[in-house]
Amino acid sequence: MKIVFIVQGEGRGHLTQAISLYQILIKNGHEVAHVIVGKSKRRQLPQFFEDNIKVPITRLESPNFIVDKQNKSVSIFKTLLVNLSRIKTFLRSVEEIDKVVKKERPDAIINFYDFLGGLYFLLKKVEVKHIALAHQFLLSHSAFEFPKGRIYDRFSLLAGNKLAGYKAQRLLCLSFQPMQDEPKKRLFVTPPLFRKAVKEAKSSPGDHFLVYIVNHGYADQVKAFHSKHPEIPIHCFWDKKDAPKELKVDKNLTFHVLDETKFIDFMASCCGCLATAGFESICEAMYLGKPVLMVPVKGHYEQSCNALDAQKAGAGISNQVFDLDILLNYLPDHQDVAASFQKWAAKSEQLFLQLITEE
Repeated sequence: MKIVFIVQGEGRGHLTQAISLYQILIKNGHEVAHVIVGKSKRRQLPQFFEDNIKVPITRLESPNFIVDKQNKSVSIFKTLLVNLSRIKTFLRSVEEIDKVVKKERPDAIINFYDFLGGLYFLLKKVEVKHIALAHQFLLSHSAFEFPKGRIYDRFSLLAGNKLAGYKAQRLLCLSFQPMQDEPKKRLFVTPPLFRKAVKEAKSSPGDHFLVYIVNHGYADQVKAFHSKHPEIPIHCFWDKKDAPKELKVDKNLTFHVLDETKFIDFMASCCGCLATAGFESICEAMYLGKPVLMVPVKGHYEQSCNALDAQKAGAGISNQVFDLDILLNYLPDHQDVAASFQKWAAKSEQLFLQLITEE
């Protein structure tokens, strides 16, 4: 099959998922002809993505979350207003997608939860198989448990699912654990997607903690708990634009610009992780047997859902702030789920190939 990817560029999760599926498809004789990535003014496309994707990459303006001035909280109202004000820009992006599709003439388009992909199928008459892939689609499953309250946020997220998955023949729902498919809803539950580097990493007990923060405004919280425990080594990864590759605060606290090789190395050798509740980083920690303290980004309802879902699957615990004491107190009670999680993850290659290639 000849395939075009459309990938959301917000955070690292969808990018690493695209790399993983790219590796699976190429290994099994399929062709990924072109990759389109939605871009954000707040973030740069990580170098690891270009290093791993060996086909033309086109970056296009795409809807993104709007955060507060402290770069911490997501504002749903501002996100809606700003993205509506940029609709002409997004329509131009849709036209660029159409040019790529007409040039490449793919058998399928796989959309990694970029709303541009949904807009494209909404606005254009496209005779190409559409497959949409994301953990977010699992929220439409009848057995999914939501956090209490926040009905408006739930409605907004499910509406976003409708757009991202518009006219998709299949919605591939990445999940922490097995669940029944719901074909009438076009929902097919799959394991997470792991790159070769994660599968080959050798997990070992270390003395440092790994921290991953999507929004660099949380750096103050990292520094605060470091001041309480200056004796504990902490390696923190962020995607702060224009930051040096390595910012060494002192001998036990270092901030790193996101580098996938270094990130996985530090993950594999850490004693625990603190991270915003993005699906991908939680999965990597579970695969490598590392307990996680999950801190959902304020206002980011999807991450609140992730944290609840991951707790049920045995990943760790959640909290509203990055507090090392909570994770330290939790560590003796953590039950390692790496073996069962790896067994679930081992099914991914065969299942994805089946769901993508069969009619």
